[in-house]
Amino acid sequence: MKSLPANVHPYRRTPEFTEATVPSGLRRDHTTKSGVWGVIHVTQGSLEYHILEPAEERHLLTPDKLGIVEPTMRHQVVPLGPVRFYVEFHAATSEAGVPHH
Repeated sequence: MKSLPANVHPYRRTPEFTEATVPSGLRRDHTTKSGVWGVIHVTQGSLEYHILEPAEERHLLTPDKLGIVEPTMRHQVVPLGPVRFYVEFHAATSEAGVPHH
């Protein structure tokens, strides 16, 4: 799994989801936009993060292990029992159209 580049900054985050409220779109193949990175933060329980390209990878995310989502790479998540998590979106200022904080 990649790490965040030094030049990206958080600009938005989702509400906290549970195994019952995770949107169906996150459970299916989906991507972020070009230039947009995601950071999956598990606050309780565990979540399987499945990266589908360029090579298939599976990662077990927990409160101690973040998931890094690369721009435009297909991925999905699978709740493994009770879980609470949110996604924080990062981009370079010029790509997100938002100022640094």
